[in-house]
Amino acid sequence: MKNADLLKIAKSYGDPVYVYDAEKIIGQFKRLTNAFKGVKNLKLNYAAKALSNITILRLMNSLGSGLDTVSIQEVELGLMAGFKPEDIIFTPNGVSLEEIERASALGVRINIDNLSILEQFGSKHPKIPVCIRINPHVMAGGNSNISVGHIDSKFGISIHQIPHLLRIVKLTKMNINGIHMHTGSDILDIDVFLYASEILFETAKNFENLDFIDFGSGFKVPYKEGDIETNVEELGKKLGKRFNDFCAEYGKELTLAFEPGKFLVSEAGYFLAKVNVVKQTTSTVFASIDSGFNHLIRPMLYGATHSISNISNPGGRERYYSVVGYICETDTFGNNRRINEIAEGDILCFRNAGAYCFTMASNYNSRYRPPEVLWHEGRAILIRERETFEDLIRNQVDVKDLFAPKKEKILVK
Repeated sequence: MKNADLLKIAKSYGDPVYVYDAEKIIGQFKRLTNAFKGVKNLKLNYAAKALSNITILRLMNSLGSGLDTVSIQEVELGLMAGFKPEDIIFTPNGVSLEEIERASALGVRINIDNLSILEQFGSKHPKIPVCIRINPHVMAGGNSNISVGHIDSKFGISIHQIPHLLRIVKLTKMNINGIHMHTGSDILDIDVFLYASEILFETAKNFENLDFIDFGSGFKVPYKEGDIETNVEELGKKLGKRFNDFCAEYGKELTLAFEPGKFLVSEAGYFLAKVNVVKQTTSTVFASIDSGFNHLIRPMLYGATHSISNISNPGGRERYYSVVGYICETDTFGNNRRINEIAEGDILCFRNAGAYCFTMASNYNSRYRPPEVLWHEGRAILIRERETFEDLIRNQVDVKDLFAPKKEKILVK
């Protein structure tokens, strides 16, 4: 997208605002599909938690994607967006048996990541196919908060508990149709990914009726100019060949599944915010914008980097700024960033704002969540309206008489 397009959107829909480039999403989907073209059966299940706007889900469905969901609400969104139940997989963590049963009743595929629920579900519903999430005990990911396959992680069933797992499957006579892992996000070293995959292949040999093996995702995308990323083409060649060899050993053509989220939508997203104040202190020049971690929390939560540019003055002299928000705690988006000279009223553009940005937004400080706009075939389409005060108080119950001032009784002598 060009600066002129983004500035026009900011003017039309106000700021702050999220913008998503549909063509970039389509391109990333095709890139990952092409990387694994050597595999006969490939299934990409888009991770809804990355960006769950229903229009984005409809776009993914139109591409032939499946859907990876982590809550019953995401399942229901997927069904509303037109996904067939069999194209949705439910991969929750720490939810109740009741929620898993609700998802199962809707006809979606089930992925269970703990022995307790596996035994309970298998005892009650032995005929319903179940996928099992394994923890391979492989440390991978760009931040401790998004590394989910190590030994201290709450996710998955430990590979050291395989004997216990097999005992449950045998006693309940469950039908295990899939094996799954997810080691973490921002994986750069494909050798780590391949190592964890070998653990998954070895585990898969314990089950006779598998239909698919799900290798999770976590592919790293570039966050700034010259940044490194996961070489999905090389991974496709190496893992694709190993997968085909395993299918030959297994005696059945299985489906190779992934659940990409960030890889598909991160680079497609732009977050636009206006500069309220340029503030010079004794040591720093702050550019304070009309947003905060209520709209984009990744830099504060994960230490994530988002490239920031001044699209109002792209040819201006570069200076150093610390870009901060309006929340009444420290909400720094970037320290000492080299940005084209900023004036109050300029629009700053945050790149890589497609994944885990709006979906993690909140009403903290009683601020409204921003609108979302899809850029498709050269035009801007509003896919979520900006919130209003009515949205803020919609579900609050104002018990007006509960704390009403009490009238003092007047004693008459």
